[in-house]
Amino acid sequence: MSLLLRNARLVRPQGPAAPADLLIKGDRIQRILDSSTESTSSTQVIDLDGLALYPGFIEAHIHGAAGVDTMDASAEDLTSIGEFLSRNGVTAWLPTLVPARLEQYQQAIESIEGAMQIKSKAAQVLGVHYEGPFVNSEQCGALHREHFKTFKDAADLNELPTIDQDDAIHMMTLAPEIGGGIELIKELRKRNWIVSIGHTRASANVLDQALTAGAGHMTHFMNAMTPLHHRDIGAVGWGLTHDDVTCDLIADGIHIDRSILKFITKTKSTERVSLISDAIAAAGLGDGDYKIWGEQINVTNGRTQNDRRSIAGSVITMLDAVRMMLSLGFSESEVARMASLNPARLLGIDFDYGSIDEGKRADLVALDDASNVRLAIIGGRIAFQESP
Repeated sequence: MSLLLRNARLVRPQGPAAPADLLIKGDRIQRILDSSTESTSSTQVIDLDGLALYPGFIEAHIHGAAGVDTMDASAEDLTSIGEFLSRNGVTAWLPTLVPARLEQYQQAIESIEGAMQIKSKAAQVLGVHYEGPFVNSEQCGALHREHFKTFKDAADLNELPTIDQDDAIHMMTLAPEIGGGIELIKELRKRNWIVSIGHTRASANVLDQALTAGAGHMTHFMNAMTPLHHRDIGAVGWGLTHDDVTCDLIADGIHIDRSILKFITKTKSTERVSLISDAIAAAGLGDGDYKIWGEQINVTNGRTQNDRRSIAGSVITMLDAVRMMLSLGFSESEVARMASLNPARLLGIDFDYGSIDEGKRADLVALDDASNVRLAIIGGRIAFQESP
């Protein structure tokens, strides 16, 4: 069975969206056609009538949604998050874990392994993102200090549960200035982990060492790191002035003001910025009080706050982040790069994900003029379709 998408505006890194037809066979983009009369009894045809067709969004940092927290979710719960995500344009994601007891980590990893085996219409689970526990207690944000660790030797890393699947992605956010931080980065890179810098007060010298060791990305840039000062470059200034460093942004207008979002993206360029939601379990539920990570988190007008008066993640989706960046004047192709291709590059899967190209996975999302999701395709299968 094949699928033909007609009259789509393909959003690709090459430039402005261009009208074309797209033929999907199995889980692959088979052909991109200027126009097509191809249709057989084995071909399903969907006329997109000029909708913008993006590569599926890839979410590398999310703690939960739709009432489900990745820390205590079952495999089926994670699938329900994935279904929520697919309705909001995400086709692949990394469940993100906060510092916790080892038995909590173990349960979470077992659930992630189970979710990776479930065949469904949900966004694909790619692996795991450990946010911590090797981070700076002075930049804890909403994370719980009692579970933070330093690194002495490989045994400290060996006790962290990992996903027993060859193609599973493992990512860690860490602070390179903690005890043994640079050696930790080297050890993680030996094990093929993706390493990102965050929750940090590292000096420029330590950050230079971290970059040399293999940590070239920064987590929720500007949040939970030392700011730029005119006499002290800080982690933010270091990230802004290094072209070989990439970063991700929570584009909600709360974690970072709209004008600063635009400034960072213009300064770093859309080649080096990825979008994340950093969403918590309350995402999709509206304002209210929620019990998350063992404490009360209040959501008011889309802003989260815990008992310590810290912002505790977001309640946006990647679709909200896309809308934000479009509203700031970035083009569809630039936003597609930040929501799809750059995250794929960060995770080392851009050979197969992140852009609309022949031979790549058919992970696609069609948006209307108001940036509402009208169609989501994951691995060549229709995951969500809004009725006309």
